[in-house]
Amino acid sequence: MAIIKLQKGTKDILPNDMTVWHFMEEKANEIFSKYGAKEIRTPIFEATELFARGVGDTTDIVNKEMYTFEKSERSLTLRPENTAGVVRSFIENGMHRLSAPVKLWYKGPMFRYERPQAGRQRQFHQVGVEVFGIKQATADAEVILMAVNYLKALGLNDLSVELNSLGCPQCREVFKTKLKEVLKPYLPQMCPDCQSRYEKNPLRLLDCKVPECNEIYVKPEIQAVIQSDFICNDCSEHFEELKSYLNELGVNYSINKLLVRGLDYYNRTVFEIKSNNLGSQNAVCGGGRYDSLVKNLGGEDTPAIGFAMGMERLASLLGEKNDTKTTTFVVSNNPLEAIKLTEEVRANGISCEFDLTNKKFVKQLEKASKVAKFALILGEDEIAQNKVTIKNLETSEQKIVNRTEIFANL
Repeated sequence: MAIIKLQKGTKDILPNDMTVWHFMEEKANEIFSKYGAKEIRTPIFEATELFARGVGDTTDIVNKEMYTFEKSERSLTLRPENTAGVVRSFIENGMHRLSAPVKLWYKGPMFRYERPQAGRQRQFHQVGVEVFGIKQATADAEVILMAVNYLKALGLNDLSVELNSLGCPQCREVFKTKLKEVLKPYLPQMCPDCQSRYEKNPLRLLDCKVPECNEIYVKPEIQAVIQSDFICNDCSEHFEELKSYLNELGVNYSINKLLVRGLDYYNRTVFEIKSNNLGSQNAVCGGGRYDSLVKNLGGEDTPAIGFAMGMERLASLLGEKNDTKTTTFVVSNNPLEAIKLTEEVRANGISCEFDLTNKKFVKQLEKASKVAKFALILGEDEIAQNKVTIKNLETSEQKIVNRTEIFANL
């Protein structure tokens, strides 16, 4: 009978990998909690309309990448990202009545049908933060700091922060018009996606990765429009305020006028944090402000900003973390005494195993040396005298102690 294999674009997270995953999750809780963020867990599937209205029906995610299915005459979708779901929960659970800011963080699987690449799968995991209720640039600065400090807590220091301001809907329309005018002569040379975006969402043209399109966008007359200060006075003041905060806080950043992010809900601040160890696909964090999304999804007018990070990409940068060996292994030819001591050690908060098959003493010791840091040896003499021989399996040092003294000697 043929083996049923793993689906393309998915990956088992095996026991040997879990140390780094637990490390990422524990650091998320530690760092985000310091900023006052509370963990939220939303369902992995939602009404399809949530993503069509929230993420935007002109995006590649909605048009090409969603896993959508019909059930009981309802259209449901596995979440391709989690901001829309968190916003839905914020509205539905009346969190707007809480004192601002409301800070939420999450971790969990997302689903997109796309070509698998380095650190990206069709089922992938994200850790992210959403902050609601603050329109001032102080929130932007704190969210960027939260992301940077989380990455540093993971041990990632070779990072660069890129910023841009997309302006508000009003000043952005002026920019879109100018961009379409200057790009119109080159429309036949653009890729099919860009030709579609030209009418539906011209800002997304700047996010294209096709080399032929990129050659068009670097032309002087097009760069003149892209690099122009099109944002209105209010948006400009907000952006300048953010930059002043980051300067004072020692956050190194650069301005990238081509940075637009791939989702429709962003306005004003957008940012990416990149690692120089991932090659061309080097973004490890992306985020920005989405002041209209809560209202667009049926809630009260609420400013918001957030970010998300792909955990597979982070894991690929972190590599193996720490030793996965258990702390102790009981070696004994008396299975009853072995299991009693094993449970005693576990009850004191220390990881412990013993040989369930009761192999010969030498075989047990060989196994202990592979899987544990200490062997707790219970021979006939130790059992008779209520003692244990503790052997350090890394240094081979050993000593005999009373049963009551085990934990002081590990």
